[in-house]
Amino acid sequence: MDEYQGELAKALSAGTNVPGQAPAADPMSVLESMAANKSLAPDALAGLNNAISAQRLAMQDVQKDISLTSPLSTSFAAFDLEAPAKLLTPRPTPLRNRIPRKKGVGTSHRIKRITGYTGTGTGGQGQIWPGVSETTTTAFGSINFERGPKISYTADDIVLPYNSYSLSDSVSFDANFSGLGYQDLRQLSSTSTLYATMLMEERMMLMGRGTATGYSGALAAPATPTVAAVSASGSVTALPNNTYYVYVTSDAGISSSGFGESVVTTVVSQATTSQALTITVAPVTGAIAYNVYVGTTTGVANAYFQGRTTGTVFTLGGSATSSTGNQGPLKTTGALASRASSDTSAYATGYDGILPTLLGSSSGYINNIAGAFSNSNPGTEFQTVFAGLYNSVKADPDAILINGSDRKQLSDSIKGAANANYRLNITQDETSGAILGSVVGGIVNEVTGKSVDLIVHPWLPQGVAPVISWTLPIPDTEVSDVWSNYLVQDYMGIQWPVTQFAYEFSTYFRGTFFCSAPAWNGIVSGITAA
Repeated sequence: MDEYQGELAKALSAGTNVPGQAPAADPMSVLESMAANKSLAPDALAGLNNAISAQRLAMQDVQKDISLTSPLSTSFAAFDLEAPAKLLTPRPTPLRNRIPRKKGVGTSHRIKRITGYTGTGTGGQGQIWPGVSETTTTAFGSINFERGPKISYTADDIVLPYNSYSLSDSVSFDANFSGLGYQDLRQLSSTSTLYATMLMEERMMLMGRGTATGYSGALAAPATPTVAAVSASGSVTALPNNTYYVYVTSDAGISSSGFGESVVTTVVSQATTSQALTITVAPVTGAIAYNVYVGTTTGVANAYFQGRTTGTVFTLGGSATSSTGNQGPLKTTGALASRASSDTSAYATGYDGILPTLLGSSSGYINNIAGAFSNSNPGTEFQTVFAGLYNSVKADPDAILINGSDRKQLSDSIKGAANANYRLNITQDETSGAILGSVVGGIVNEVTGKSVDLIVHPWLPQGVAPVISWTLPIPDTEVSDVWSNYLVQDYMGIQWPVTQFAYEFSTYFRGTFFCSAPAWNGIVSGITAA
């Protein structure tokens, strides 16, 4: 072994190449040639061969290349992880930000309203002639007096129960402690739950429906729809020849978002021969749209969601997508009609939001156009509502809530209006570019002359446009705000005591939302895609 180490040291130090000379031999090759000439003693030779073999293996590992996959398949590279996680979560709540939150007490909110008296023309009140003479008498109890005729009143008494609302989340111990140094997961959980509560309250204020006394209750299912086989032409394509089974539900908002739908109608069947189908729905009070389910075998468990119509007719076989028009191609996968086996349009712990109020019997004016906005007279749909509201209660609305797609259609109606008195100027920059586009920012009330703002609401379903009064144009009404939240307890955040290996958080609030003067508000409904 001493001889081997000495020779190895010589070989390893012999190595620098000299210009003009042959390169030095590989050290291991030198040692192997020495062993090959058998000049060493047998024991030394055996030890040297064993050492050479071990050295060859060691040098193989040392000399092997290092790459992204060798010697570790996961590499030795660092992870360029940017902390913390990015929250790409839109959370606008314009109604919640705008509508006042007032203090409530007890178990319900009660309001007594005088909705009309003689001369107002409201509340079903008629008119009486006030002229008198010396012989005019009016009964006061059992005695007639020489006095003018008595006026009369209309009033109501509304009791709205309070309900409690809450959302929750939890973070396991393992997740919490594993995330230290990257993100505070307890803080993320609390913040996300708070924003989720605000977003769901925004939708409740817009689309919620309650079943308790004082609220509108569940939506009725439509009457049995009318189904017809029609010839396929234009953008409408023929369905496969078959017998189709059709169901329809009333939509309270957007059924997939939890503001759901009525139970299904009675089934209707129709056979086709190189044809498409038209499904005609009878309107239902309070419905925003109608959901269409179709299958090739009878039974709700075999009928798939085809789309929604904001009008009264849905064409099955259309090339347009059901989210942008009242037509769509046949779908054989997706949501089934069985999801409407029970009503989800209203909740025992719910209250009536803006849409149920304005689509119900207490609305000031409903203009169901069952079609697209007019190109010949842009904005006429809203002028009809303005006129109706003014004629009934002398209302002068403040704002219009509108879906983004519907606002685009309204803006486009100006460009397509052949008879409208509008001029669009195309702005040109200093080179060769041009700025295109037009948008309707408001509509002038042709009855009162007031400019009414258009507000695109991020969660408003396509097909409806509420016309809102925030205040009343009448002095001494005792109504400071037309729309209000009354809350026994506003938002609370509760960090629950640890009872298991998790940190748990809940929000809580209790109250109701209502409109003091629904007759001063109206709506344009049944807006279909252009």
